[in-house]
Amino acid sequence: MYNPEIETASRAQMEEWQLGNLKSTVEKVYNHVDFYKKKFDELGIKPEDIQSLEDIMKLPFTIKKDFRDTYPYGLFAEPIEKIHRIHGSSGTSGKPTIVGYTENDLKNWGIIVARAIVAAGGKKSDVFHNAYGYGLFTGGLGLHQGADELGVAIVPISGGNTERQITLINDLKPRGICGTPSYILSIVEKMEDMGIDPRETNLEYGILGAEAWSEEMRATLEKKLNFKAVDIYGLSEIMGPGVAIECHEEQNGLHIAEDHFYVEVIDPDTLSPLADGESGELVFTSLQKEALPIIRYRTGDIASITREKCKCGRTTTRMSRVKGRTDDMIIIRGVNVFPSEMERELLQVSGLVPVYQIHLIRRGAMDGIELHVECEAVLYNEIGEDLKHDTITALKRKIQHQMKSTCLISIDVVVNAPKTLPRSEGKAIRLVDKREKNPVGV
Repeated sequence: MYNPEIETASRAQMEEWQLGNLKSTVEKVYNHVDFYKKKFDELGIKPEDIQSLEDIMKLPFTIKKDFRDTYPYGLFAEPIEKIHRIHGSSGTSGKPTIVGYTENDLKNWGIIVARAIVAAGGKKSDVFHNAYGYGLFTGGLGLHQGADELGVAIVPISGGNTERQITLINDLKPRGICGTPSYILSIVEKMEDMGIDPRETNLEYGILGAEAWSEEMRATLEKKLNFKAVDIYGLSEIMGPGVAIECHEEQNGLHIAEDHFYVEVIDPDTLSPLADGESGELVFTSLQKEALPIIRYRTGDIASITREKCKCGRTTTRMSRVKGRTDDMIIIRGVNVFPSEMERELLQVSGLVPVYQIHLIRRGAMDGIELHVECEAVLYNEIGEDLKHDTITALKRKIQHQMKSTCLISIDVVVNAPKTLPRSEGKAIRLVDKREKNPVGV
């Protein structure tokens, strides 16, 4: 462990730390962030009203729209001369969601991510291949920050230029790699195209995240690369990658950096708190951030939490893997389904590669789903490249039956030739809304 005194702290000790930092954070935002002072005053709340962790429920929620409404610096609690870095995420308004970090924030972020790398199986002597994108998004530089803190030898290649990625993986022999699951899969596919066996690399662990991915995708990647694939979680609004990480020993829930973030799970419709083990929307409050402290941020991510001690020895609260996002949930004829649930079922069907897109379509007045998949090259060659072959018809029917029996949805299936669906060098676009005149990725 990187911080054993924190990662194995008793529940009483952790809550004592959390309460002290929560009080300080509430006082800071009230005194230095006009947005929060106005919200608190509207609710009749003063910083001194927060005397227990349960009192957090008195505080207002923060949502992504609040970042846009206060763009660019309206949620900052420190003047710009104390800001050492600015990151951002894309926004539907065309302007990014801006977040900032003081020198101390960056130091803390590095410690959190170093802790995450060690939990994933990393150690100081590693060569670490960073295939997350470097730039305004927090992924690449966030992992770089933690790798620097840990002291590993970082290969800061960023995303893209897949053949060069493979050359460096083969020549520099990194023990660890990080990136989005979909891009790591693209690297694997390119290796196979080049006649390279991905199982013969030096890689032993992968830190994968920034998009929802299923256990079936994990199994596929672990089999193809012969390594441990662990899930990392974070949002730029909260900090960036490292908010939570799976341990390589158990891979059963993501350990939250509780000394820095207080987690709640709420019903996204009623906003009522949910008990441990119940799935709902994750809500995070930062406890030590200086530049941009955040109060009860509604993430839109659906998961559950447990406070049971993990077999790895860590006592920190764990969140389940994200089931989906509230804004990604597909509602078709009264049935709710997440893309990750469809992926789980899809990857159990033989004859397909783990690449797909879900197209939302409209026929007349009815919404529907058109699932685009790719058949394996071996199967494609066996049927003489005939996508109308009886084998393909049977494959479509099998997929439709699987989705109907498990996800309770009726879909159309389009089987494509190998390597024809788009590959991603960052986050994969899994959901495409074609119900409007000008379709956009969702």
